[in-house]
Amino acid sequence: MGNTDKFEMIANKYDTPERIEIAKVCSDAIRNHLVDAKSKSAIDFGCGTGLVGMNLLNEFHSVLFLDSSQNMINEIEQKIADFNIHNAETLCFDIEKERPTDLQADYIFMGQVLLHIPDVEFVLSRLFDVLNEGGHLLIVDFNKNEKVVSDIVHNGFNPEELTDMMTKIGYKDIQFKTFYSGDKLFMGQDASMFILDAKKGHR
Repeated sequence: MGNTDKFEMIANKYDTPERIEIAKVCSDAIRNHLVDAKSKSAIDFGCGTGLVGMNLLNEFHSVLFLDSSQNMINEIEQKIADFNIHNAETLCFDIEKERPTDLQADYIFMGQVLLHIPDVEFVLSRLFDVLNEGGHLLIVDFNKNEKVVSDIVHNGFNPEELTDMMTKIGYKDIQFKTFYSGDKLFMGQDASMFILDAKKGHR
């Protein structure tokens, strides 16, 4: 998955106070969009060290932490052991390289993951296939920011353009809102974040 090598190197130093704080903001936004999720399964996609998903374990029946970096997965497995967590599993998997055959979930959420993915439409299409009928994909990411110039990440997203792309794939009932803004949030620039909630319709 996008920038896996970089994440392999920083896995054991990833949980800084700033990242922990932003993860809490992201997980709070996701929690506000959950409906009757206590009996549902979820995937924390591109989970990193699980900062977002760990905050949401009590909201779901089960959470699968999925990332393409084995070192990130190792960090989560340590947390699961340390905190004696029983409703979480891990999977090291690169959805850009392999087609998931037996993955299914009612909810998939991703916090600041999409900006690392080169082919956004391709990955969103694969996630559509993983979702159960009527399931939800929740995306938290940065609004497009012209001040950010990078070769390795997207400079945020225009939620309207994302909505058009996702509608073509088959997602429906797409809603989004900007819920947070902060100083020097994104590559040293002031930025705002949106949450997008999309449902799996019939293809």
